[in-house]
Amino acid sequence: MGYMLSLILLALLAHATSISCQNILEQRLNIIILAGQSNMAGRGGVANHSVRGIPTWDGDVPPQCQPNPWIFKLSADMAWVEAREPIHADIDAKKTNGIGPGMAFANAVLSEDPNFGLVGLVPCAIGGTNLSQWQKGGFLYEQLVKRAQMALRSGGAYKAMLWYQGETDTIYKQDVELYQGRLKRFFNDLRSDLQAPRLPIFQVVLASGQGRYTEEVREAQIKIELPNVENVDAKGLPLEPDGLHLTTPAQVRLGDMLAHAFLHFQPNPLNTNHSPPIFVPYFFIIAQVFWMVISFS
Repeated sequence: MGYMLSLILLALLAHATSISCQNILEQRLNIIILAGQSNMAGRGGVANHSVRGIPTWDGDVPPQCQPNPWIFKLSADMAWVEAREPIHADIDAKKTNGIGPGMAFANAVLSEDPNFGLVGLVPCAIGGTNLSQWQKGGFLYEQLVKRAQMALRSGGAYKAMLWYQGETDTIYKQDVELYQGRLKRFFNDLRSDLQAPRLPIFQVVLASGQGRYTEEVREAQIKIELPNVENVDAKGLPLEPDGLHLTTPAQVRLGDMLAHAFLHFQPNPLNTNHSPPIFVPYFFIIAQVFWMVISFS
């Protein structure tokens, strides 16, 4: 019996070792795309505290945004790593990043649905960007598609895109007039290029704007008529002293709101034509080993 137990133990440990050396890309992930501009990238806790006026992040990470072994992110160099705030630091690299809604969203989903599985966040947001920069053929659009496709090839399924953009489009009337048409084209092109025609998109309706046309952009967002596009209104959430960016508590609240909308949304089945392999994380294998040892002892 002891000899057989040793063989079982060695076999399981060998399997666990080989899995632990594999990339996280082997795992089945629930892919969540994060895109838009600064309030999606996260500016919670960012302020000008220095004499020179250089924005700095206060480093405060609330409990709802703490790392979770079930939450990963696709880094700028296309590697799956443990998600940690600020999760857009290596994506929106030319700006000072703070707390955004992504981690609060992921933790809230896992808290409400413990059987949801691994979350793979794909951060793509860039601060200060106009919707025209997100049109097909532009750098931001092509990067988003490239990163999303890489996430899918790694083994997983698209579950949603969280989209928060529009503050920059409140400045000029021409951008306001073109906003809804550009937004529909962007969503349709993205779904087509990702081969996910029913991809759920959760759009955050503006809480603030850089110009005088904030209400007009909000109206264009609210009145968009596309299937599987759900609006989550951020109006009234607390803002930083700049009057533009959501505070850390506001970002946590927004993450909760997005999670609630996501968990209660009933889209049609996604058509990704992928059946990725089921992967058992190595720590589950180790747990099995200890259980067998205790059982045989």
